[in-house]
Amino acid sequence: MNLCRNISRVLSTNLQVRNISTSCCLKELQKLSTVKVVDNSMMGRKAVLAGKKVKIIHVYNKTSIGRIGDMVKVTIMGEMKKAYIVGCVQKQKPNVPRFDTNNIVLIEENGIPTGTRIRAPIPSCLRGKEGDFTKILSMASKFV
Repeated sequence: MNLCRNISRVLSTNLQVRNISTSCCLKELQKLSTVKVVDNSMMGRKAVLAGKKVKIIHVYNKTSIGRIGDMVKVTIMGEMKKAYIVGCVQKQKPNVPRFDTNNIVLIEENGIPTGTRIRAPIPSCLRGKEGDFTKILSMASKFV
């Protein structure tokens, strides 16, 4: 209610209002970033059907900024699961593709993926990364 009065007061005095942003738009995966599950696991399907968002709650690296191939902990349907990032919207290094959405693949605590198929293209640069991506790469049908 007070906001409406303030806006009408500003408009009535013919002042020009400008919205100035001093910080740039962050296009990186960090805590509380929303991601999309791209494997065919039951938990991922239930989250999509229920309209629940999947959010990152921890990034397992020194900078706490997630990039392709990093392991993260996500919250999905009220549970915490580990996942690998397989697609980012953020600006990438040369020869690394940039995606339209932030994609993850859910894994169990022992590193085995929960799904049996991956429904989105996977970057081929995961072949050279450290970590156990062989099972994720074998589940994918498309590579970018």
